[in-house]
Amino acid sequence: MAENQSFDHDAQAVEEWRERPWVLAALLAVAGLLVHVFTDGASDEPWRAAFAAFAVFGPLAAAFTLSKERWQPSIIFAVIVGLVMAGIAWRATAAGDRYSDEEFWVAAGVLASLLSLPLFQAGFHKHRLQTSYKATHFHVWTDAITAGGALAFVGLSWALIAILAELFSAIQIDLLKDLLDEGAFGWMFSGAAFGAALGVLRNQLKIIGTLQNVVLLVLSILAVPLAVALVIFLLAVLVSGIDVLWEATKSATPLLLSVAVGCFVLANAVVRDDDEEASKSQVLRIAGFVLALGILPLSAMAAVSMGTRIAQHGLSPERIWALIAIAVAVAYGVAYFASALRGRFGGRREGWRGFLRQSNLHLAVMTAGIALLLAMPIFNFGAISTSNQLARLQSGAVSVEEFDYAALRWDFGEAGREALAELTQSDDAKVAELALAVQNAENRYDSRRTENVAAINQASIEIEDDEVRLAARTYLQNNSYRCSEKCRVVELGELEGKPLMVFLAERYDPEFIVYDKGTKKVERADIRHGQMGREAPYTVLDFDDHSNVELRPFEGQQLYIDGKPASGAFE
Repeated sequence: MAENQSFDHDAQAVEEWRERPWVLAALLAVAGLLVHVFTDGASDEPWRAAFAAFAVFGPLAAAFTLSKERWQPSIIFAVIVGLVMAGIAWRATAAGDRYSDEEFWVAAGVLASLLSLPLFQAGFHKHRLQTSYKATHFHVWTDAITAGGALAFVGLSWALIAILAELFSAIQIDLLKDLLDEGAFGWMFSGAAFGAALGVLRNQLKIIGTLQNVVLLVLSILAVPLAVALVIFLLAVLVSGIDVLWEATKSATPLLLSVAVGCFVLANAVVRDDDEEASKSQVLRIAGFVLALGILPLSAMAAVSMGTRIAQHGLSPERIWALIAIAVAVAYGVAYFASALRGRFGGRREGWRGFLRQSNLHLAVMTAGIALLLAMPIFNFGAISTSNQLARLQSGAVSVEEFDYAALRWDFGEAGREALAELTQSDDAKVAELALAVQNAENRYDSRRTENVAAINQASIEIEDDEVRLAARTYLQNNSYRCSEKCRVVELGELEGKPLMVFLAERYDPEFIVYDKGTKKVERADIRHGQMGREAPYTVLDFDDHSNVELRPFEGQQLYIDGKPASGAFE
């Protein structure tokens, strides 16, 4: 009975509705105008972001689900999607700098909305886990094809109107050019073009459904080379050990997950939505079976890779999100592995495809639920990461010098900054100095991509005065790009009553700096030949922590390292 109900629902979905292109064009044109009104020239105000998100996602959800006979459920679904995304947009915009992963909240909300769309179209709100997989599969692919076609039409429409604007401009008619400069016109034109194209395409879902089978047939051909490559790769890892993968690339986790996604897509291209539509080629069926089995080892290796990185560097909000993505991939891998083996060895040789389809439906519901949960204001991954990093520092898992204080300030949100402030009051003088230098730093550098954190924190600051030494370390933090391997700051005396220092870094010229106690800042020293001459010619340095750094008079003064001149003369 549920299956028949689903087919009835599909009959409503594929009906030809003559007015659909006009209705959708008008709906999305108005939506585009509203987006312009709420975003044009405005600051990031939460209420504006919320209304703009509602104006984008609500009408889009309605455009994909609206039918002539049963429009009420579509409107209710669209309003729910719009409200959810509006709430997420409000929260992300209002978060300010208290959090550091707002973009992931929005991405999770978008993912939940995308997954809920074909489930609603297939009648999941009525049939729950008895929803027809055939109907769900049909809507997944037709939604993707019609959306892609509508976007292509929008691009062509803009190309045409740009050409026409130039054509009319040549005869002194600038109406189109003036319209193109108006933000409201751009939003409305794009919305109307997308809606009209989407309406036309969704009136042809029966034809598109046939096209879908052709696309999947062509796509399934790629399953064979990928299956062969996967078998060779897994055998090579078994023989050589998984360490060879870590040695070959620093991006093992995204690489493995990308291949796992490829296995997922191509396995489903072979399996299709039922056995009648599935590929009849024995070679393709074997390839699909191999790909279904391969998702688990790939996702498991991605988990090992991420676990190794976390063991080395601790948690961060981005790594927690990556862990969740890997956990979902492992869940898919386990479900596919179990489905394949259950069908192959459970008395039904070809039954694994049916089990896999059933798993797809359950996994889609699970993934949508997880994504929606993560988009809600429940978890604070910045606070979780901060707690983990502090525990690593306190336990000695990371040394005082190698600890990434900059991540606390810039990557973990408010929880990280509060922890950094507490570290500035630490009983460990070294911890307090390093934390205070980061807290005083003006520039943000991306510590997740910078490999010189330890070099910065271990840099030798050879200055007796505590205030000057802290100021010098802060200056080093603000110029961290120069300290990729080793660097030193050495006190040389005074220049015009200000403490004079030299900043030494490999592959860079020495930099003379002074500390102004009035402004409490380190500045570059004005050291030249005479008073108005050219700057002293420097040379690339060769030094270590034991090198003797001194100033010697030489028609003025000159920097020496290990008794050898390292700069031109200056006064």
